[in-house]
Order: sequence, then C-alpha cells, then structure tokens
Amino acid sequence: MKKEKVIIFDTTLRDGEQAAPSSLSVEQKLRIARQLARLGVDAIEAGFPISSPGDFESVHTIAREIRDGPIICGLARLVEKDIMVCAKAVKPAQRPRIHVFIGTSAIHTEKKLRKSEDEVLELIRNSVKLARRYCADVEFSAEDAGRTAGDFLCRVAETAIKAGASTINIPDTVGYVPPEQFGAIIDMLFNRVPNIDKAVISVHCHNDLGMSTANSLTAISHGARQVECTINGIGERAGNAALEEIVMALKLRPDFFKAYTDINTREIMRTSKLVREICNMPVQPNKAIVGSNAFAHSSGIHQDGVLKAKKTYEIMTPQSIGLKENRMNLTSRSGGNMVKTRLAELGYANTDYDMAAIYAKFKALADKKGTVYDDDLVTLMETSSGEVVKDAYTLDYLVVSCGKDVLPTATVRIIVDGKTLQAAACGNGPVDAATRAIDEIVGYKIKVDNLHIDAITEGRQAQAKVRISASSAEGTFVSSGVSTDIVEASALAYMDVVNKIARMKKFKRKVPKKTGD
Repeated sequence: MKKEKVIIFDTTLRDGEQAAPSSLSVEQKLRIARQLARLGVDAIEAGFPISSPGDFESVHTIAREIRDGPIICGLARLVEKDIMVCAKAVKPAQRPRIHVFIGTSAIHTEKKLRKSEDEVLELIRNSVKLARRYCADVEFSAEDAGRTAGDFLCRVAETAIKAGASTINIPDTVGYVPPEQFGAIIDMLFNRVPNIDKAVISVHCHNDLGMSTANSLTAISHGARQVECTINGIGERAGNAALEEIVMALKLRPDFFKAYTDINTREIMRTSKLVREICNMPVQPNKAIVGSNAFAHSSGIHQDGVLKAKKTYEIMTPQSIGLKENRMNLTSRSGGNMVKTRLAELGYANTDYDMAAIYAKFKALADKKGTVYDDDLVTLMETSSGEVVKDAYTLDYLVVSCGKDVLPTATVRIIVDGKTLQAAACGNGPVDAATRAIDEIVGYKIKVDNLHIDAITEGRQAQAKVRISASSAEGTFVSSGVSTDIVEASALAYMDVVNKIARMKKFKRKVPKKTGD
C-alpha cells in the first residue's frame, strides 16, 4: 500500500501559548515560528488575531516574515469581525489560511451559544463563505466534535465543505473520547458525508485523559490526513497531542500507519528546548521523545543489552531527534560491565585496577549519592591507588553588592597553589556576578545548565542548598553548596564544579586518550 502524507499543523503559538505562564512577545513568537519552519511543519497556527492587538501583530509579523515554507494560519470565531481581522492578519503570508470554528455538541449549542442546530448550520454556511472571499484556504473546526451527535456532525461537515472549507477539523476538545470511538467517528464521516472527498479530515486532540496521541494516531489509521499538535504537548489544561510523539510514531512504524510526514526529525530536540525556554514550561524527565530520561538507561540489564546491541532497548536513535548520544546513568543498579565500559572510556585499562574491589566501592558510593558521574569515578580510582584528592581552588573571601537599581557586583578571593588571587565582576544578578568573578581567576569555560535552590531548614534563617548542573569540555558535573546565604551557597557549589573540572584536567594529562586492554 502506498504511503500517504500526513499534514502537521502546529498550534504551539495559539493553543499552546494559552497555557504559558505569561503571554509571549511578538519577538518570542517569531523565534519559535522560525524554528517551526526549520522543523518542517506544514502549517503554523500563529494566533487568534481578534483576541488582542498583540496577537494580531504576532500573526501579521509571522505571516510577513516566514517565507517559502509553511501555511500561516489565524483563528476566528464565526463572527464577521473576527474573520475580517483574521484575513487582514494573515494577508502578507505566501500561503495564508483562515481557521474558523464553532461549538457543535449539545452542551455548546444549547448552553453556550443558545442556538438551534439549524441556526448553527446557517452560521457555518455564511461564515465559511465570508472567509472564502478573503482567503482561498479555509479550515472549519467543529468544537467538541467528540461529544457531538453523529447525525448533526455529518450535517456540519457537509455544510462547511459546500460553503468552501477545504479542511474539516474534528477536535476532541476535552480529551473525552477513547481511541476506538474516535476512530469510529472518522469512519462515520468518510462513510456518510457525501462530499467528504473534497476536504482533508483533520483532528485536534486534547490530553485530559492521556489519550491525545493515541487518538491522533488512531484517526490517521482511519484516514485523517492532518494532525493538529504542539511542541512538547503544551496547551489548555493537560495539553494537546505532542508533535514529537506523533511524528516519531509515524517515522518508526510506516509498516503500520502507511503514512509519513515531511518533518526534519533532527530538529525536534532543538525545537523542544526553544519552546520550553521561551514559554518557561519545563518538560518532565520521563516525557516521551524529548524528556531528559527518554534515552537514559539506569537498569544494569538494560545497560548491558544496549552495550551489546542498542536496538535491544532503543527503538530510535538519539541522533534521529537531534541528540548526540544516549545517556547511561551510573547508579546502584548498574552492572559491572557498564562500570568497566565507562572506565575504559575514561582511559583506564583492565590492568589498572581490581574490578571486584572497584565495583564494590562503586556500589557503596552509588547507594550513598544516587548517580555516579565521571569525576566521581576518577576520584574513586585515585583514592583507591592511595592518592589524596585535594581541591585545587579554595574560596577564601566573597562579597557581593546588589539591590534595586544597583548593578550587581562581586569580589572574590581564591587560594590557588598557596597563592591568593582576587577578581571582581558584574552580572545580571548576585549569583551571576559571583560566578563570573570566579571565572576571571580560574579561566575555565563553564556552562551552568541548571541551578536549583531548596530550603533544608525552616524559618527566616533557613539553610539553603544549591544544586548546580554544569558542563565544560571536560564533561558534565553536578555539585552542591549549603549556606544560610543563597549567594554563598551558589558560589560554594560553583567552586565544587571548578575543582571537579581541575581534577578531570589533571587526570586527562596523566592518562592517554586511547589505552588498550
């Protein structure tokens, strides 16, 4: 059977943005839109132009700036003013689309709209025709289609197509319909709507019961050829169907779905990170495809399998979504083979150590601290050989000046090899200033990937524990610092990172890059 294309309609900037902690600026939306174009989405729903001047400007700017790529779409109710404003907003686009919608379930028509079915049909007919006067590409959505009576939904779709809609969207607006029932709705439309061949059937599924991706994929199996989705699955309430999940399911299972997309999957992780950064919406570690644990292996059995043949526990490669590699977490569940492999990667030969003794010490350390990092292994090896591990740098003095309308400035004094060195720096905040001052002395290029603060005691004088995850050319490092002063705790954690990097640099000078077994 020939594979058919599934249109990826991204609504991150419309439905997804509604769930963000604060509205995005025009510039922020444009950054995301440019990345969505690089990702290869077929359509970008850029916003709801009538909702605010800012949303109108965002849609209009994206329509003007995003060229040679996706359809640029704006949303409108079946209201003349909405449609006119939307038409104006998307007009600069090379491929504009007006997306109109109205609630069609009984609870929407009777309680919200207070209109009869015939009145709703007349409104659909007139509004779609109006939209077609201004735009050749019109999409119609039957809001809450999942709870709409079958006979009426068929009449709604037929009416919208006759009026000029070329895409009919069937939303499960409240995430209520199970996949088998949703598939039956799609079948019903294909079987009972006489002009259904003149339109693309689209779906827009919400995740209130965790079924959005399953419903979207089921709809594709039943003939839907457009899916409305968002990056990271963000959106109203529990969110929308996640673009990355749908795309990778189609990519990995073409034998089952008989469908494909034009998405450049190697841009998935870059897009995911941009959206979470701009929208200030973190992704849970176990999120499918883009979560930090999606390609991480902690189980010793899994790690051993992946070392022997990656496909034993990885159905896709990290590289296929834009990651460099998977991550093997060294924990108390890791087997000896994984520890041996990591030591070999660090440059240790089998003859350099007693595996049984090192593994016993590794297990004890892993039970104590959870995850064992490369620098922990190096320290373990050094202490096993009788070496005393000392810090190369000691924070001797720290003073920070900051406040309202004051440029944060920090001065630090650090002891290095018996010498005392001092430096000062400014920053965006007191912690930034302190770490910049430390950088002036140590000269390392350190990127702080995450800084997390917890209060470990109660009251105004509570002790703060700062946990820093940072990376450099030498690797990834996790350190912590404790103090009643948050800035001091942050500086101590950062100094721990500095000393771990110093140990790794010393170790790499001692151990050849390639060592045979």
